[in-house]
Amino acid sequence: MSEENPPNVASNTDETASSENVGVVRRKRFTGGPARGFLSSLAADERIFAADIAVDRAHVIMLIEQDIIDSATGKIILTALDSIETAGHDALSEGEDVHEAIETAVIDRVGPAGGKMHTARSRNDEVATCIRYQLRSDLLQTIDTTLGLREVLLEAGKVHTETLMPGYTHLQSAQPITVGHWLCSYAAGIERDTARLLDVYDRVNTSPLGAAAFAGTPFDIDRERTATLLGFDGILENTMDAVAGRDTLIETLSALAAHAITLSGVAEDLIIFANNGYIELADEYASTSSIMPQKVNPDTLELVRAVAGDITGELTGLLTTLKGLPRAYNRDLQRATPHVWSAIDDITETTAVVGGAIKTAQWNKKALEAAAGDGFSTATGIADALAMTGIPFRTAHEVLTIATDRADGETPTIEMLNHAAEDALGESLFTYVDRETIIDVLDPAMNVSARDSQGGPAATAVVTAIETYENNHATHVAEYKTRRNEIDSASTLLDQEVQQYV
Repeated sequence: MSEENPPNVASNTDETASSENVGVVRRKRFTGGPARGFLSSLAADERIFAADIAVDRAHVIMLIEQDIIDSATGKIILTALDSIETAGHDALSEGEDVHEAIETAVIDRVGPAGGKMHTARSRNDEVATCIRYQLRSDLLQTIDTTLGLREVLLEAGKVHTETLMPGYTHLQSAQPITVGHWLCSYAAGIERDTARLLDVYDRVNTSPLGAAAFAGTPFDIDRERTATLLGFDGILENTMDAVAGRDTLIETLSALAAHAITLSGVAEDLIIFANNGYIELADEYASTSSIMPQKVNPDTLELVRAVAGDITGELTGLLTTLKGLPRAYNRDLQRATPHVWSAIDDITETTAVVGGAIKTAQWNKKALEAAAGDGFSTATGIADALAMTGIPFRTAHEVLTIATDRADGETPTIEMLNHAAEDALGESLFTYVDRETIIDVLDPAMNVSARDSQGGPAATAVVTAIETYENNHATHVAEYKTRRNEIDSASTLLDQEVQQYV
């Protein structure tokens, strides 16, 4: 198929003006007016500068291979792109966005023939491709930090399989557990966060390039080739969907928000533990008061909680922006992507901070063990012991309720328990369980060790759980590395193809 334009004619594009030195990109239409700065996203586009260079290179290689432009023209465009990459984003002229600014910079360097770079594409598919190209790398960075945090949690869990601590419901002492069990609870949650992010990555990693404005192109392009050069797993088939679809942004932000909520829970627990003297944060993850020198404030963890609010807000902003947009491209989308960039930067840093705080924290075993039995937290163990003899659990529950009421906030004595059994059952407690069993169940350590069901807090159950979580962690590490290697290999391939012409 013939080339898009004769050498003295600039390429046609589908949006509005670029930098002020040109009529090359927009024929001097839409180049002025008070809204010019409002329209521009050039500063914010620094994040996708490298992505746009890569997308331009892949597109030009494909145009050459498909005989849409000649290799000599392709060579001078690719050489110009090298020069632009070396100069960097800050060297770009004032413009509406990074895409037009780069195109203008190419034309400035090589003349009107540079306009052929935009043959058979639109800024719409170009933008959508750049977003996905950058987002997948950002997702991998975030995934890497979740893997690091899980490793910290599991290593700490191994150390504390037998370290007693109080477990809570409604922030009231409920049942004794172990620090290892608590750590595993968050390792499990963050494992799911990692899985969601990996799943999102796979949907992000598809190429819109070649969809043009939204209705395809008459040029004989090879969309699969550009997808391969850019390391995408495949293409978005429907051209209208390719340029309009931003559901992967919603999915990404939803996964980030879910992870932020998990981290906020970790932070809240640690703040409470620090308040109760159960844990001491390292100085690197705390601060002191400007006036009260004795204070050790868990400031980093308080900011972790706040980040969860920020990311939830970003998700709400994105959903509101996208709600009700008609097909196919609308300029509202320019305001959509920054919500994701902000959230992904915040969560990546936050995840690393939480990992550092846990890794360097000191657990106060003496205080934790002393508090493990607070609030008669072993009561359920006695009810279970009674139920194991054949007494209906609800009847056993009534025995413990009577004893608890009579103890008036203290742990009931064995005698109190016996009197309660006599009132509720008409028989002595020791008709059903011996005194030694009751003594064992009242002891928080023995109470915990008895709860060895799968996933429970007993040391044996925690050790087994950690083995499972470590296996799952290794699987996710391998999946992360595979995805990282695939895009690194594609980058090498693209460089090699470019070198044939430059």
